[in-house]
This record gives sequence, structure tokens and C-alpha cells, in this order.
Amino acid sequence: MSLSGRRRRLSAVTGRIREDDIALVRERARIDEVVASYVTLRNAGGGSEKGLCPFHDEKSPSFHVTPARQVFYCFGCQEGGDVITFLQKIEGLGFAEAVERLADKFGVQLRYAEGSASPPRRETHLRPRLIEAHKVAADYYADRLSSSDASVGRQFLAERGFDKDAAERFGIGFAPRDGDALFKHLRQKGFRDEELVTGGLVAQGGRGHYDRFRGRLLWPIRDSSGGVIGFGARRLFDDDRIDAKYLNTPETPIYKKSQVLYGIDLARRDIARSSQAVVVEGYTDVMACHLSGVPTAVATCGTSFGEDHGRVLRRLLHDHEEFRGEIIFTFDGDDAGQRAAVRAFGGDQQFVGQTYVAIEPDGLDPCDLRLRSGDAAVRELVARRIPLYRFVLGNVVARYDLDRADGRVDAVREAAKLVSSIRDRSKVDAFARELAGMVGVDVEEARAEVRRAAGRPRGDDRGAARGSVDDPRGGTRGPSAETAERSAPLPDLRDPRFTLERETLKLMVQQPQVVGPMAGGIDGEDFTHPTYRGVWDAVSACGGPSAAPDSEVWVSKLRENVSAEPVARALNALAVEPLLSTKEPTAGYVAAHVYRLQELTALRRITEVKSKLQRTNPVDQATEYNRMFGELVALEQHRRDLRERAIGDEA
Repeated sequence: MSLSGRRRRLSAVTGRIREDDIALVRERARIDEVVASYVTLRNAGGGSEKGLCPFHDEKSPSFHVTPARQVFYCFGCQEGGDVITFLQKIEGLGFAEAVERLADKFGVQLRYAEGSASPPRRETHLRPRLIEAHKVAADYYADRLSSSDASVGRQFLAERGFDKDAAERFGIGFAPRDGDALFKHLRQKGFRDEELVTGGLVAQGGRGHYDRFRGRLLWPIRDSSGGVIGFGARRLFDDDRIDAKYLNTPETPIYKKSQVLYGIDLARRDIARSSQAVVVEGYTDVMACHLSGVPTAVATCGTSFGEDHGRVLRRLLHDHEEFRGEIIFTFDGDDAGQRAAVRAFGGDQQFVGQTYVAIEPDGLDPCDLRLRSGDAAVRELVARRIPLYRFVLGNVVARYDLDRADGRVDAVREAAKLVSSIRDRSKVDAFARELAGMVGVDVEEARAEVRRAAGRPRGDDRGAARGSVDDPRGGTRGPSAETAERSAPLPDLRDPRFTLERETLKLMVQQPQVVGPMAGGIDGEDFTHPTYRGVWDAVSACGGPSAAPDSEVWVSKLRENVSAEPVARALNALAVEPLLSTKEPTAGYVAAHVYRLQELTALRRITEVKSKLQRTNPVDQATEYNRMFGELVALEQHRRDLRERAIGDEA
């Protein structure tokens, strides 16, 4: 197309904005400054800057801006153009609307073909009209905060430590209790009914139009460039017909809750500067953080933190393989906060950088923490952050008794499901090592369970989840003793793991007189199979092998002390099954079994103590650490003594 042809086309598209004014807008509107409102840019060399593309999802920056030539181009999705093109695409504007917005921002007075200093009347693009309506509404609400009707709202702020300056800084306002006060105000400003309804400021009922927000404290929600796109409204009066404590703007052409972050306009530059974003749960938490010296705080608006929110932050953080930012979540310490942390962990893979969680030990949110302990406490809360994956895995592991072998097994199995579910496979091994340290098991054991969880079909609850019960914090917890006994199948009695237990019990049932003198050191902890433990309990209830009469009476006496059917069946089998030895059992043969059985018990205790040591900080818990270390040394010596005795008696 010829130059004159392009000019004729531009004149038609722009609504007769003069071409020299369009050229002046292109000249004055610095593309790097405009793009920086949406994307964090860093020096790429050769006079260019680069960042993560706002037009497609990527983990390595391929979006380049060259200020000297006023152009942008993405090598990933091939989007490119000048500053006007960028604004059109990022905000969904028409050409004329993009030019007009840039002209307003950079001080260019536009002239039109008719020679008038103001544009001719025409149907403008919807977005700028809605943005302008929200700006007028925000100013109106802010003015009303000083009215007598708003005293309850001012008291609400004061009780949370926010004064007049804070209210003005964040643009907080008050919606009059009148049904249509804002509607009338905006109509007087020239806005049409359909614009106000579409923008979510006004609703329409059987009796006409009425204000969506009435009698509530209001926080204006802005996009990253500072334009008001919606509101968050807090209930103040008991007679409010809407019970919800917070009411947000509905989905509109300019307000998409899955992409909106409250405070992003204030935090944007500090997020880019520090490569850190703090995600809190409410409007007052954002205020508390910013006023306390944590200017990177933002919050979602009436929804959980999702992937779209993550993309917004990643672009500002410059979060990619070459430069990794960090996201810090400050969930409440209650059950809902625990569940929110698990949900956030599910989206953790979208970040290249590290995700953290900061939770105050007493469960206070940043607003309450600032009110109770001051600004420094809020800053310290963020500084004490811990990795998110460690927090989530810790919550899962905490549901189980790690002093029990079966508790450790179940904890690893449950946590392995989380570890195996992450999409970024490069993080799996690190998480498996962390899990091993938390539970106190060998790293290879944790890795093997993660591999099994990854290969297990989703929804297959074999293993730790069988017989699990609902946990009030969400998810599941380990099976209760009652549930496990009722529904979980017991291991095979003839499993080689239990051979020594079975053979020792056969000796107690069939040859009690031989076993009697050496059975004093045996107790119920030496039997790990519940059924064999039941047989031992019967033996113990009868006074032990040394109290046994002749074999026939002895077995009958044992049966009288057994009520569970599986134990009764096992006792019958033990009474008739031949011993493994073909010779008549000697005292040495029996002693070897007893010592080896006790050695296995010592080994289990050694494993438990080692697991506790692995989970204990030797600096912060020095006394407990040293006590357990001493116990471990004593147990190792006891185990060696038992082994030597067993070998000696076998000889």
C-alpha cells in the first residue's frame, strides 16, 4: 500500500484525528514507559530491553522492546508493533481510543479533521467509558466518606489502625444508603444507563435502576496502570439486605476477577524493583503491609489465587530461568488458610522462582498483627517466610504419628501424592529429599514412594488412604485405629517378615516349659503383627510360659483368653504346626529365638530414634537432641549384646 493510501486508511480508522497529532503521540509516548506498566523490562544489550511476553505464557523472556526505534517484538508469538499497537492489544482498545489515551497521558492536544479542538460526537469504545465511569464513582464515594452517614465506616477503619491519610492514600470511600444516589450522579455526568449496568456500578430491577453498592465501605480496585475497574465493598450495617461481608464488582468487560489483584497499581514498581511479591488475603491486609513497609503486597478479590494471577505477577517479577523472583503467600493460620496453602501449592509449578509462605504463629493476619504489635512485626512476618512446599508437606506429615513405623509409612505415602503431582519434574527430587528429612526415613524410600504415587492411577486409594477419614482441615488424615482394624486387610501371617514371631510363639504354645526361663524379657512390643500380638496377650494373661501346665491344658487355657476370631484361628494353627527345627528344641535353640526377637525390637527402636534425630534441630533443641543421641548409643550397644548372645546360643 502506498503512503497516501495508508494515510487515507488511518484517517478513516481514527475518527479523523489529524495525522500529525498521531505522529506526535508516537513520538512523545515512550514505548518502554508504557510497556513497563505491564511488564518488567531488563537490559538485553544493544539498546534493547526484554521481559516475559504479556501476550502468551512463557518461562524464558522473548519479548523485546527497543526504545530508540519505539517498537516491540516477541520472538515467541511474533506479536509486534509500535506503542499504539501495544496499547490496543494489551487493553483491547480501538486505534482511536489508544491514541486518545496516550495523548492524555503524555500531554498531546489532539485536533480533528473538522478543525475543532474536541472530538466530534461518535460512539466511543466501551472500555474507556467504563474506566471513566468508575473513576467518577470512586471520587464520589471518597467524598462521601466524610459525611455523617459514613461515621460507621470511619470507625471501622480507625479500629483497624487506619487514619484519614491512609483512607485517602488508598482511595477508600463510602456508598450512600440511598438506593440510587450514585446512579443519579453518574447520569448527571453524561453516562448512559446501559454503560452503568454493563460496568457493574448499577443494577436494574422491577422498579428501575439502583446502585449496586449501598451503605458499604468501598475500596477502589485498579488495574496496573491505575485505572479504576471495580470495587470491593464491606458490609457495615446490620440491616444490609445482602448478608455477604464483602461484595465485589461482578464480571464485566473491564473486571475479570481471575486476573485482578488489589493493590497492583501501588505495588507494581516495588515488585519489579525487588523481584518479590507478597500475596495477602484482604484489602485491609494490603493496606497494613504497605503502611508497614511491605510495599509489594497485593490481594485477590473475592476468589482464590489462580494461574491468571500468577501470570500477572510473573510478568512484573521478571520471573524466568535467568532471574528468579519470589512469591510470598501470607495465609491465615486457620483451617481455611491451610487449605488455601494446598491450593497455592497446586499452582506452584507455574513459577520459575521460589514460592514461600509467611504465617504468624498466633494465626493473625497482617492487619491484626500490625494493630497488636506494630509495623515492625509485619515486616518480620514476611522476613520469616519458609518455602511453601515445606509448609504444605509439613501439614500433611503432621497428621501422622511419626514415632510409629506405620505412621511414618502412611505419612510418606500421603505426602508422596502431592510431590508426584507437580508438573515441574525438576523439583520432584528436591521435594522427595525434603520429605525424607521431615518424616525421618531414608531418601531412597521417599523417592520410591513418590515414583509409586506417580504411577498410581488418580483416585486409587490403595495404601495409606484406605480406610482414611475426613480431616476437618481438608483432605484426609491417617486411618484411625478403629477404622484400620475394621477395613484394612492384615498382612499374611506367613509373610517372611513375621517368621521369627511365628516360630517363637509356636515354642511358647507347644513347649512352654522350655521357653519359660527365658521369656522374662519378652513383651508385646516384640510382636508387630496384630494377630501375633493377640496370641502373646493371651500367653501373658495366663501368666506367661513359665506358668503353663501340661501342653493340652495350656492350649485350652490360652483359648479361654482369646475373643477375636483371627487370633483364635492363629492359636489353633500355632498349636499344631511343626517347628522349623527337626530336632527337639533345646534351651540354646529357644534362647536364640528370644534374643533375635528382642534384637529386631531394638532395631525398630533404633530406627525410630534416628528418625526423631533427623527431625530435631541440634541447635534449637540441643537438650532433646543430646538425650536422644545418648539413647541411640545405648540401643546400639544393647542390640550388639543381643546379637552376640543369639550367636553364642546357636553355637
